[in-house]
Amino acid sequence: MLQFKDFGVSKEVLQGINLLRYSEPTEIQRVAIPLLLSGKDLVAQAQTGTGKTSAFGIPITEGVSAEIRKPQALIIVPTRELALQVTEELKALGKFKRLFVLSIYGGKPIDKQVSFLKKGLCHILVGTPGRLKDLLQRGHLKLERIKYLVLDEADRMLEMGFIEDIEEIIQATPENRQTLLFSATLPREILSMAERFLKPDYTKVRIKPEEPTLNTITQKVYKTSERGRFEKLVNLLRVAEDTKTIIFTHTKKEAEELASELRELGFGVSALHGDYSQRKRENVLKGFRESRFNILVATDVASRGLDIKDVELVINYGLPKDSDSYIHRIGRTGRAGRKGTAVSLMIPREERHLKAILFKTKGNIEICRD
Repeated sequence: MLQFKDFGVSKEVLQGINLLRYSEPTEIQRVAIPLLLSGKDLVAQAQTGTGKTSAFGIPITEGVSAEIRKPQALIIVPTRELALQVTEELKALGKFKRLFVLSIYGGKPIDKQVSFLKKGLCHILVGTPGRLKDLLQRGHLKLERIKYLVLDEADRMLEMGFIEDIEEIIQATPENRQTLLFSATLPREILSMAERFLKPDYTKVRIKPEEPTLNTITQKVYKTSERGRFEKLVNLLRVAEDTKTIIFTHTKKEAEELASELRELGFGVSALHGDYSQRKRENVLKGFRESRFNILVATDVASRGLDIKDVELVINYGLPKDSDSYIHRIGRTGRAGRKGTAVSLMIPREERHLKAILFKTKGNIEICRD
């Protein structure tokens, strides 16, 4: 079976891979890494959870030099959350090569970001289009040494209206750069973008997003009463002990109340939902990633796009109303080839949602009764 060392990357990059505790390459990594190491431009259809960040991160950290104190790789992403996730992974991959990775996004003081750029404390730059364009226009961001350009979640950036900003940023990079475009979908507009910005001999790959993830997840549904659901949840959490767990609720109010009740019982827990400020969301996510607490109670704001490492257990505190939401929720575990468990606590009125979910998951769910 193919191992990361088989790609021929340096000892320092392999140490970074070990730091992330990746055992073997995912499908997108097996396909993309050799292509990128050979210098090919790439269009890849792949979603969060397939291992795409390391698929481009490993070749980039291999090719970037710590001796050159200027940005040599630029990863453009649609959101601040994704910028932080990508940055953390690239920091691990580049740690033993002493590579500095800088996040650039709005909502943070620009002066500190300018200071890092002026001091040459940036080998790899991860940023959102608006802030990158702002720094570029002010003359603080110089991209003449860029070897690698990545457009991550390109379809989301297109939907959010960033195309003109992205075009301006790309124009400031060298023509001989290596360009990588990652997108969950490949509509005509994305392929048109590829034709304009990538070399004519670019390679296109498609990775099926959901089936490989579901195959790594053990799924169970417990049929319980509304009164008995909380007790069942507590029992599951006590058995799981220190397991990193995400509990999904239907509403923000339910998330807050459930987190409060679990905290009173001595569990390490925090809530996360859309009413939180950007700063508070970042602090909660950082605490969860760093295992300062092991249980996150969240609404669906946390089920899409967030790549939180080492989540072993997902609990649905009630079945989602549609099968797509179910897939996205349980997809927070069993990521990048790891094993995970998804447990749903279903009350009687949610029975009608179960049929659609069973069809979507090909019936690969164990139905349990207390």
